[in-house]
Amino acid sequence: MPALCPCGQDLPYAACCGPLHRGDATASTAEQLMRSRYAAFVMHDAPYLQQTWSLTTRPARIDFPPGREWTGLEIVGATGGSAFHTEGTVEFRAHYIEAGKPGVQHENSTFTREGGRWVYVTAL
Repeated sequence: MPALCPCGQDLPYAACCGPLHRGDATASTAEQLMRSRYAAFVMHDAPYLQQTWSLTTRPARIDFPPGREWTGLEIVGATGGSAFHTEGTVEFRAHYIEAGKPGVQHENSTFTREGGRWVYVTAL
């Protein structure tokens, strides 16, 4: 387990995304879910990613690109997605290194609530 959480919040993993990944807590906002999903990609936590993916768009399995090392998350903006909303978007840039070259995955992801919990729907 990493000491600092990979999600970029500058908090210990055990106090940040760790409780979400273990199922001891749920995300209270779409951005918190986005950050926890990024950390799950860093840690190759496929069960958490499946659990937090909408039933309407969830893939049968999660594949992690071999040799890709995630190096940082940058939140660009968000709409809705608070504890008082039922839908939201989070625009982000996820930085990585693959085959010795830097790359970035830029998305504007949509989130909704299913059964009262935030879930990822799709990228716009």
